[in-house]
Amino acid sequence: MSDLTADFFRGLSQRGNEPRLANVRGTIRFVIDEGGETEEWCLRIDRGDLRVSPGAGSADCANPDCVIGAASDVFGGIATGEVNAMAAMLRGDILLSGNAELMAACQWLFGPPPGARVPAEARRGRVS
Repeated sequence: MSDLTADFFRGLSQRGNEPRLANVRGTIRFVIDEGGETEEWCLRIDRGDLRVSPGAGSADCANPDCVIGAASDVFGGIATGEVNAMAAMLRGDILLSGNAELMAACQWLFGPPPGARVPAEARRGRVS
C-alpha cells in the first residue's frame, strides 16, 4: 500500500493529545482502495487523545462511528493537505457513512502536522 498513507497514520499516532479535539469522542475507520486492494486504518479519539491502529481486525474499529472510503490517490492528497476532505466528499471522491460531524470535527488533522512548513503549491491546493 501507499507509503504516504502509512506515513500519515504513523504521524497521527505520534501526535498524542490534540487540544482542539478535547470535546470529541469517536472512532473512524478509513478504507483506502489502491487498485482493488484495500487497506484499513482505525482512528480512535477520546477527548483529544488519538489512537491509531492498522487493519480491519482492530478492536477499536469493530463498531466505528464513521467510515470513510477513498481511493489511495485521493486520500494521499487529503493527507498532504493538497485536497480538502470536505470538498472531496461533496464531489463524491470520498464515501462517508455514519457520523459526518465526526469527520468535520477532525478535518484539520489532514494535511501537514502542526508547525510544518507548507509549500505554496500545497496551500493553494487545500481549497480544491
